[in-house]
Amino acid sequence: MKGIDFTETSPIITMRQVWKYYDLGANRIPALRGVDLMIDRGEFVAVWGPSGSGKSTLCNLMGLIDDASDGYIELVGREVRQLSDDQMSEFRNKTIGIVFQHFNLIPVLSALENIMLPLQIQGISAKEAEKKATAWMREVGLGDYTEQRPDKLSGGQRQRVAIARAMVTDPSLVIADEPTANLDSENARKIIDLMREINMLKGTTFIFSTHDQRLLGRVRRHVQLLDGMVVEDKRL
Repeated sequence: MKGIDFTETSPIITMRQVWKYYDLGANRIPALRGVDLMIDRGEFVAVWGPSGSGKSTLCNLMGLIDDASDGYIELVGREVRQLSDDQMSEFRNKTIGIVFQHFNLIPVLSALENIMLPLQIQGISAKEAEKKATAWMREVGLGDYTEQRPDKLSGGQRQRVAIARAMVTDPSLVIADEPTANLDSENARKIIDLMREINMLKGTTFIFSTHDQRLLGRVRRHVQLLDGMVVEDKRL
């Protein structure tokens, strides 16, 4: 990986009084309660808290997978509620990378083909997509596994493929929702270290959620959620 000069900081995410409700029968359940949060470009941030604290909901809003019920969200200089559905889809595909807890790899495709897919969706030629995907396979340490299908890879290897897939479109922001939840402690540490290395060398903003406090020592900013509210925002 080549390092970059990433000295300028500016907000990549601004959230003001963000609420999210889910309807459960006749009940309206608040998953997020008036969240205020600002994250600068180039940051590496852990969002942590127990199950049910709102971590996944927050990640889904930042990744444009879900809509807020109320409040203001700005991503990469764009106010989310001003985007049409088509604009939001294009914005998500070109600007945001997503890493999922359960990897979400397509089982009938090879590791390389899984990484190529976002580029092909963008209309990039198969030759160029293969070139970029192959480069990212090497970046995440899986250069010898291009033809392997997901079921032939370990959990840690599958998450490396997922990270490469998220990065192959050169996003400004990567959202990783519980990316280590299905990994043992050693592989969990390696995945966080890999994301941190990409963050430092590429300048890509990373936000990952976790319930594992052991991983917090590997990041410099922790945002703690409890009952849908930010109860602590600590920079080390």
